[in-house]
Amino acid sequence: MIEMNFKKNILVAVLLCSSLFLWAYDAVGHRIISDIAYQNLTKKAKKQCDKVLGVHGIIYYATWADEVKSDKSYDYSYQWHFQNLKDSLTAEGLKSLLDNPTAEGEHLFYALNQMRDRLKKNPNDAEALKFIVHLVGDLHQPMHLGRLTDLGGNRVSINWFGRQTNIHAVWDGQIIDSKKMSYSEYARYLQDKFDSEKSVYKQYTILNSVEEAYRIRTAIYAYDYTDTSNYHYIYRFSNDTDEMLYRGGIQLANVLNEIFK
Repeated sequence: MIEMNFKKNILVAVLLCSSLFLWAYDAVGHRIISDIAYQNLTKKAKKQCDKVLGVHGIIYYATWADEVKSDKSYDYSYQWHFQNLKDSLTAEGLKSLLDNPTAEGEHLFYALNQMRDRLKKNPNDAEALKFIVHLVGDLHQPMHLGRLTDLGGNRVSINWFGRQTNIHAVWDGQIIDSKKMSYSEYARYLQDKFDSEKSVYKQYTILNSVEEAYRIRTAIYAYDYTDTSNYHYIYRFSNDTDEMLYRGGIQLANVLNEIFK
């Protein structure tokens, strides 16, 4: 009986560690984006963000919007984290959805608009700020703009280094984890990598980000998944991942700088 209980406790501990490890992958991506954003805020925007959430608060609260999914009072926000998009949309089609964010329900485009309006009306609205920090990150994860039929890639299976998972999970963090860097190391790496192009990225709009995320999303779905080499998959999409993380950070800074100008 003692041996059986010991084995049971070990199994529970392993499962808990595995769950936390997987959760950390998602957290890293959001913190990378928030760290890059923090480094690119104007003095006024940084001062206000620090006032509302504490110093570096936009980094520390980057995962808050995911954490509150376990609170039933936030059930309404579950669908805010994604925008199901049809295949073969044109630039005009994407713009139309952004301009009419409730055309297909109250999802990511709608939520981002709502939270921006709230924060503009009340610069001390901590909840709106925390949602914006997270939702801009979601906007730059291509599978958060995935197909309704497969729940943004959650039903598209892939074997990832011996473990069965799905392409949504891979894009939420597995590719990021392959770099073996902390969020601050990865953020520094991306700022160095894209430094010469920073002025260009600062000119991109939310629409530009959606167009680029949608382009990558299309490439993800078109990938030949009979190729089971995970290393090849990482190589194919590594630069796309880097660009979306960096673009997300600069775009988040743009949004907050505009609100707090």
